[in-house]
Amino acid sequence: MRPAGQAGPAGVAGMAAAAVLTACGGPGPAGASDDGRAGPVNGEVVVFAASSLTGSFQRIGRAFEAAHPGVEVRFSFGGSSSLGPQVAAGAPADVFASADRATMARAVAADATAARPVLFARNRLQVAVPPDNPGRVDGLDDFARSELTLAVCAPQVPCGAAARRAFAAAGVRARPDTLEQDVKAVLTKVELGEVDAGLVYRTDVRAAGERVRGVAVPEVRRVVNAYPIAPLADAPNPAGGRAFVRFVRSATGREVLVDAGFDLP
Repeated sequence: MRPAGQAGPAGVAGMAAAAVLTACGGPGPAGASDDGRAGPVNGEVVVFAASSLTGSFQRIGRAFEAAHPGVEVRFSFGGSSSLGPQVAAGAPADVFASADRATMARAVAADATAARPVLFARNRLQVAVPPDNPGRVDGLDDFARSELTLAVCAPQVPCGAAARRAFAAAGVRARPDTLEQDVKAVLTKVELGEVDAGLVYRTDVRAAGERVRGVAVPEVRRVVNAYPIAPLADAPNPAGGRAFVRFVRSATGREVLVDAGFDLP
């Protein structure tokens, strides 16, 4: 696998198609097979995916390539709010996996998807701090402390929208010092010790290992991000895209996602 280059300039996405996504999670046209195999698949499969899927999708990509010799999976990871408009504008990709329903709904409204999106994972937020926790952060209340340096995702990004819901649920007026365009950027600032705390997904905390410490907060239990995936209408490799979607939802894909800390729908 090798990273995909960024697609062309972002287009204007259509209005949200919430009615389309209410059916997410059913078998649908992109339903899973038992082992992810779907007949011959050839060539290159290009996948646009939310940055919080980086580690798990790279593992799934390697397994997909092993199941389909000669196939190469190329990924473009980034904030869903950045990738979504590219998909809606017809970027040359075969699959789109978003970290929220709203971004996928705009892709559906722009007729950018070739099949009904399906939910394949769920994720929750967690506070990440450096291993020695110099700011003595132990909950969301600490995000209102002006003496701390704090990072969260920008509000237009799914992790940022989730953070806003979490702060509202906790009654906290957060005072972040930096708003990042994807969750990996928040995590990196915590890993480097540039901030006292960041609000990321629990899967990111698990992937970081000993580089950060996770602080569980009860307020995020009601704040869950659902991840939809769909093959794309203008896919250069439509058969490969459909096969990859099935593979993500296969037993192999589910095992990788659970191991990374995702919940299954």
